[in-house]
Parts: sequence; C-alpha cells; structure tokens
Amino acid sequence: MKYAVLADVHANLAALEAVMKDIDHGKVDELWCLGDLVGYGPDPAECINLIRQYCSFCVAGNHDWAAAGKISTEYFNPEAAYAARWTTTKLAEDDIQYLAMLPLKINLENFSLVHGSPREPIWEYVLSTNVAEENLRFLETSCCFLGHSHVPLVFECQDSCTLRRFEVDVPLNLSVKRLFVNPGSVGQPRDRDTRASYAIFDNNTNQIVLYKVPYDISAVQRRMAAAALPRSLIERLKYGA
Repeated sequence: MKYAVLADVHANLAALEAVMKDIDHGKVDELWCLGDLVGYGPDPAECINLIRQYCSFCVAGNHDWAAAGKISTEYFNPEAAYAARWTTTKLAEDDIQYLAMLPLKINLENFSLVHGSPREPIWEYVLSTNVAEENLRFLETSCCFLGHSHVPLVFECQDSCTLRRFEVDVPLNLSVKRLFVNPGSVGQPRDRDTRASYAIFDNNTNQIVLYKVPYDISAVQRRMAAAALPRSLIERLKYGA
C-alpha cells in the first residue's frame, strides 16, 4: 500500500489542489494529514472540505485549534493571530467543530502522526538532534510523521539521532532505526523552495519519497490581498521562507 503524507496546508487551496492532483498520479491508498489545515491563507473552508473528503487520518495543528477557539493566540505573532481570528469568521459551525475534534496524536501500527512532536503535539518544533533525542521516550512507534516547522527533515535515531537530508525524488529507505520524518509544508514552505511539499510512503518497498509541486503563487497572493490578510504573510509565499 501507498500512503501520502502532508502537513501545514494553511488555507492555501491552490497549493493543496496541486498536491492532490500530483498525489492522484501516484494512486495512493490513503492520505494522512499532520495538521494546520487553516491559518495564514485565504481559503480555510475549502481546504477543510478537501481534507475531510479525501483524508483517512488527520491530527490537530495549533492553527486549527486556535481557529476553533480551543487554544489562545497569545503566543502567536501578531500577523498569525490576526489570520487566526479572520479564519474563524470564514468558517461554518460544522467546520469549527471538525477542527475542534481533531486529535493531538494518532498511532497506526508502526507510525505516529503528530503536528509538532510526540512530547508537545501542538507547539514543539523538531528542528535539532537534541530535541529529536528528547522526544524518543515519548515516541510509541518506530516512525513519527510530523510537521509544524514547514521544513522537510529526517532524523534517524537509535540512542542518539542524526539529521539526514530529505531530498526531492530520492527514495529514503526506512531502516530498523527509529525515525522522525517531516514532509514539509503544502501551503507555506519555509525551506527556500516555494513549491508545495508532501511525501509518499510505500510499504511494499519500505521507502518514502519527498515530492515538490509548483502552483500559482500569484493567484493566492491576490486572494490574500483581497481578503486584507497581513502583507508579510502574502510576501513570504514568493520566497519560501
């Protein structure tokens, strides 16, 4: 079976549609989402609808729970907090209930799905080997898929962890070691690559592959401007940062 794994859609419908089209070419069996369906972008309800329609499993991100009123935005930067409040006004009650009911963690046999980390599923960024190692005792499976940082990364761990490059279109063999795998961001990449990012795991070959998909960034920026979303959020899409 093949499993597509995506994270951090952030209400970017054009990017999500481009990824969904690309995923369809791979004929995957299931779609797993690592949270932050909304926030920042101009089309939160539409993105929720697509994820609900096609996603087999989805966990909560901090922006999802903020839009649903389950967590405060006091630790968000001003632009993110504004976007979270704006997002709530664009959602139907059914959308809000869906976001509010998303779980913090899902374990699927050998895989864990979280947004941030096993230790702090909503808030923690796993960007260093030290943080990855600290999370090993909270990891209940051999492989954890996570998002939140918007940067594709792989940490390969035994007693300690090593950061490995996660390169586009280069199959990564899943070894007996424990892994933290970040597929990057669909809707707001921060690895200096503006393309939408996702990954596919094939359990027949025991390999995971990172994919990048171009989309019409200018069209999304125009929609964000029309919605009077913060300029900094609009500009960063063209830099992938």
